[in-house]
Amino acid sequence: MKRVVVGLSGGVDSSVAAYLLQQQGYEVIGLFMKNWHDDSVTISNECPWLEDSNDALLVAEKLGIPFQTVDLSEEYKEKIVDYMFNEYEKGRTPNPDVLCNREIKFDVFMKIALSLGADYVATGHYCQKSEIEVDGKTVYQLIAGADNNKDQSYFLCQLSQEQLSKALFPIGALTKPEVREIAAEMELVTAEKKDSQGLCFIGKVRLPEFLQQKLQPKEGEIVQIDKNDPIYNVEKPAGLSLKEELKIEAQKLDYRPEMGKFMGKHQGAHYFTVGQRKGLNVGGTTDPLFVIATDVETNTIYTGLTSNHPGLFKRALFIEKSEVHWIRSDKTLKVGETMEVMARIRYRQPLQKATLYQFEDGMYVRFEEPQSAITEGQFVAWYLENELVGSGVIS
Repeated sequence: MKRVVVGLSGGVDSSVAAYLLQQQGYEVIGLFMKNWHDDSVTISNECPWLEDSNDALLVAEKLGIPFQTVDLSEEYKEKIVDYMFNEYEKGRTPNPDVLCNREIKFDVFMKIALSLGADYVATGHYCQKSEIEVDGKTVYQLIAGADNNKDQSYFLCQLSQEQLSKALFPIGALTKPEVREIAAEMELVTAEKKDSQGLCFIGKVRLPEFLQQKLQPKEGEIVQIDKNDPIYNVEKPAGLSLKEELKIEAQKLDYRPEMGKFMGKHQGAHYFTVGQRKGLNVGGTTDPLFVIATDVETNTIYTGLTSNHPGLFKRALFIEKSEVHWIRSDKTLKVGETMEVMARIRYRQPLQKATLYQFEDGMYVRFEEPQSAITEGQFVAWYLENELVGSGVIS
């Protein structure tokens, strides 16, 4: 009988995952991860992790499976929280959820599970796994979840073959309503529970407040750049190589404060991210202002009117060599090779047609249509049909 450790989060998805594994004849153990408990930043009267671990315990009792809590807050702080602060300080926007899966759930947590004699680790993610033979070796595939609205394969885009080999995703073939229905039939306490929002680990925390504990506020200017600014009409010189062309398409525009109109003050460029429109607190514009760039060196935020502002759009992005990651290592591109894929630059973005170009120093991803708010530090993930084959950090 195979043993599976399920990461019970106290939510409906992982509860149903545990139940389904039990139905499939596995020996199931429930493990709750306690990741973060800095009471100074959780929102006043709610203590989500206590509530969640209670719900997880009730589910385990209902299913009659053993249950334990593991405290991973040390590892969390080091691998996720510190990384986030570092990234924000550099003016990049990290994706803690992708990292949390790579570094915590399918690494630290997985090692604990395996030390308990588990054959697999299961989570309540909406994605699927299958396997094929390539050159006589088993290769694992990460497939999108069957529920288009909930597909979470993106969050697992940094997993390795080894991690996938030990992973199970019991609810990947179901839709959210079906999952809730099963939970209701089983009278699981989590059946009606709302989906958790916010960062996977800080619980119900307001990000700016969280960041302000480490990153000192410092006042800077908000500058508005006109959509007809000459910076957007640069002619590409003739006779460029493909690589030079891609480089121009992917590069950051060089904004300077004197190019635009002073709109107001902000409390720190590192609190803002490209494409953001809330939190600027600038009134009196006909259309909403969007952040088109931030400069942490000069502590300036550049903005543009409307979501169609040319400063928001780029056709290509670059991934440094060391940040290119293939889940399907057998598909890795060699220098000079290209691949047509479908790609997304954020969770829930509809897949976009794109081409990968591998060079000596890294990879360019060029989209058929210009993309809005390509953000440094976030992940781009690419798919062949419904299989996620690789990903990388946008540089």
